[in-house]
Amino acid sequence: MKTYEHDLTQGSLWKGIWRYSVPLMFTNVLQVIFNLTDIAVVGRFAGSAALGSVGSTTILVTLFIGLIMGMASGVGVLTAQARGEGNRVKTSETVHTSAVIMLAAGILVSAICLIFGRSILTAMNTKAELLDGAVLYFQIYFAGAPVIALYNYGNAVLSAVGDTKRPLYYLSFAGVLNVILNLIFVIVFGMGVAGVALASVISQCVSAGLIIRALCKSEGDYGLKFRKLHISGKIAARLFRIGIPAAIQYAIFQFANLFVQIGVNSFDTVIVEGTAAASNADGIVYEMMAAFYTAGATFIGQNYGARKKDRILKSFFISTFYALALALILGLLLVFFGRQFLAIFTNDPEVVEAGMYRLTVMGLCYWVSSFMDSALAASRGLGETSIPTVIVILGSCVFRLIWIYTVFAFFGTITSLYLLYVFSWTITAIFEIWYFARLYQRRFS
Repeated sequence: MKTYEHDLTQGSLWKGIWRYSVPLMFTNVLQVIFNLTDIAVVGRFAGSAALGSVGSTTILVTLFIGLIMGMASGVGVLTAQARGEGNRVKTSETVHTSAVIMLAAGILVSAICLIFGRSILTAMNTKAELLDGAVLYFQIYFAGAPVIALYNYGNAVLSAVGDTKRPLYYLSFAGVLNVILNLIFVIVFGMGVAGVALASVISQCVSAGLIIRALCKSEGDYGLKFRKLHISGKIAARLFRIGIPAAIQYAIFQFANLFVQIGVNSFDTVIVEGTAAASNADGIVYEMMAAFYTAGATFIGQNYGARKKDRILKSFFISTFYALALALILGLLLVFFGRQFLAIFTNDPEVVEAGMYRLTVMGLCYWVSSFMDSALAASRGLGETSIPTVIVILGSCVFRLIWIYTVFAFFGTITSLYLLYVFSWTITAIFEIWYFARLYQRRFS
């Protein structure tokens, strides 16, 4: 029988992290493409108003998916540590306890979005002419939150045992299905924003079904058996201790960005729509970089379980280098080919110009975030997320709010709004790296 799992405590780290990350990179991007293709199809075939409606939800979509992915990262760390220890019982308990908790988390997110979606979008000062479409898209999309949670759970478990290929295969199939359904629902049936949201939900059901099926057919200690589903208090406590702060870490950036969106909404509709189109690049760049952060956390988790000190530090430096290099390449590509990228979403030349300005500023700054996120992931791999979360809250939330109500309030320009990203990344990175260094010393002193 073909095996997909790999021992991350042996072999070359340069090759191992690269081979692990590349499939995961494409998997992460495909998850972003669910929302990106929705925006592209409505922008092309349903008009700029529909584009603005779906684009107005981007930060919220990323925020709530971030909560789910944060909890899933906790699943990945615990599974990786148990595998590194060679503890089959703990691995199995982690897999089965996590399945129950992740499904419950998905249901909770779905309920929040369905009940409070309109209130949240209204509080964000979403344009009146875009509000109804934004609410419709947001609520349909997050009716599928439970299956999003199950997919990310399965992805975390498989990735923790070194299998990043099968999640890519499953999500690739679902991604193609999503594009096809988008075109059918919007062009053939004229369903607009409701059509693209429904297409995403159906596609996510397919990807979740495939990955859960794979886990159920696995005979190893990470195999999922419905009869074994239960909640182990000890495992649940560890998952919450790692997963909840990690979820906050994922979401806190987007929470702060809600206030950035309020600032964007204070400008005219052209800038709002241009920003909505350009911000799609953020998801692609961040998620491609995130593959290396996940690799770093997983390699560190397994090697921490195996007590291989030197491989932990090397994993951190190598994953940071890869993320930094990727950010520089992608950022420069967006600076030089941004108009072609924006043409995917809109034909309006004014909207393209507004979007191009944001792409230029952000494209030159993405690389700074690699230092912050790599240190965050490294601390998570060692099983610590509470203090890093506090640092994120102060550096990337409180700082951004202060910036908006001081620097942006004083200058009132779109440039002063965009520049808050690089300044907050820099400050947060300094303290996250300092904390990881201290944590590493404590763990092996």
